[in-house]
Amino acid sequence: MTNPVWIVALILGINITYVSMFTLRLILVIKGKRTAAALLSTVEVFVYLVGLQLVLNNLSTPIYMAAYCIGFGLGVYLGSRIEEALALGYSVVQVIADTVNTSLPDQLRANGYGVTVWQGEGRSGPRLVMQVLVKRSAEKKLLDSISAVAPKAFVISHEPRHFRGGFWAKLLEK
Repeated sequence: MTNPVWIVALILGINITYVSMFTLRLILVIKGKRTAAALLSTVEVFVYLVGLQLVLNNLSTPIYMAAYCIGFGLGVYLGSRIEEALALGYSVVQVIADTVNTSLPDQLRANGYGVTVWQGEGRSGPRLVMQVLVKRSAEKKLLDSISAVAPKAFVISHEPRHFRGGFWAKLLEK
């Protein structure tokens, strides 16, 4: 007879692995990396079937089902942490400075960022609006640079799905 503690650990490990892969596959699909997602899904479904078989063969043991559920939750958490660490793709960071008289665009450009600038109008007067495209892996460094120079700036970031032309497109062609 097989040790139940070993089976619980196996179910947990399998489900953490499966759901982490599922999360990464989903993110790869969203980011347009279809081939990598398809390859990952092949391994993912195998891991899923092995884990599911362990639980279905032992439906009379609730601890195995609990292990499956806990492993699923931990897998979602771990998969999102892995994606965060990989930081795939790019972010667009929009910065609205509280004044038009700021050296922030020049300092960001000196650090290698492409910055598009225009003047906007806020409730309290003119504002300098900047848009910066950055690799997600470098986003925190950019945000720290912005905070150091313009701590009162309003900052929004989001992930673009497509872009072409401009400063970044030329760099990516190399």
